[in-house]
Amino acid sequence: MKKPPVSTLKVGTRGSPLALAQAHEVRDRLHALHAGIRAEIVVINTTGDAVQDRRLSEVGGKGLFTKEIQEALLDGRIDLAVHSMKDVETWLPDGTAIAALLEREDPRDVFISGKAKSLDELAAGAVIGTSSLRRQAQILHRRPDLRVETLRGNVQTRLRKLAEGVVDATLLALAGLKRLGNADVATGYIETDVILPAVAQGAVGIEIRKGDTPVEEAVAALNHHPTAIRISAERAMLAALDGSCHTPIGGLAELRGSEITLTGLVALPDGSECHRLMRSGPAEDAEALGTALGEELRARMPVDFFA
Repeated sequence: MKKPPVSTLKVGTRGSPLALAQAHEVRDRLHALHAGIRAEIVVINTTGDAVQDRRLSEVGGKGLFTKEIQEALLDGRIDLAVHSMKDVETWLPDGTAIAALLEREDPRDVFISGKAKSLDELAAGAVIGTSSLRRQAQILHRRPDLRVETLRGNVQTRLRKLAEGVVDATLLALAGLKRLGNADVATGYIETDVILPAVAQGAVGIEIRKGDTPVEEAVAALNHHPTAIRISAERAMLAALDGSCHTPIGGLAELRGSEITLTGLVALPDGSECHRLMRSGPAEDAEALGTALGEELRARMPVDFFA
């Protein structure tokens, strides 16, 4: 085992159980790769964790889960940041880059309820709790007879509110449940032709300072190339849509040999209008494919929709 490029690394993360599980995985992998590295977890409180009574779209967007961590990265308090990539805004701050992506977990959503086995089996008027406009739009497009109410908090908080009867059902990301060892709470998996996942759902990214060669070298071997190709297509689509959590957008890229297939969706929050497209091309053109699909979807929406 060759000498590591650095001897210590401060790994920045949110303090939620899922975020910590992901950061510990990165730390453990770094220790396994580099016997001489000591990686230390640094928990950073984010605005997104502090504000739990409103949708993110009402208080500034999904960047509220990353802003304080990125500030700590830029001012040197941490050496790298571990993020759920679906929480990372479309454009990174100047001076940072995603240096590695862990192998993607299952990107599907799951349905959780004690009152029905699936979304389609819920009784008319049932209440589904979610803070995601993407999920809300697709639920209401499929089942306009249901009610959607805001449900914020980490996985444990949402499951507790469901058990207390605050809502009749909820949707969560399967990847997060798997990483927490809670996949068995799912009533059923939701296939991607029913609810398209969030862009980069299931992927964990490592953000570093641009030009920090020792840290870049330390994390390089953690990068899963097929995942990086898929995420590049999805995030290129998001950039073309100028997407944020104010906009119901879904996206999923899948690799089959040397070909990549990208499915994208954009909808009105009330589900009354929902556009879904699928395009395929060479994996080496993943980013260009994402941009083209995003532009095509954008052209289908009302002119003022993205204002």
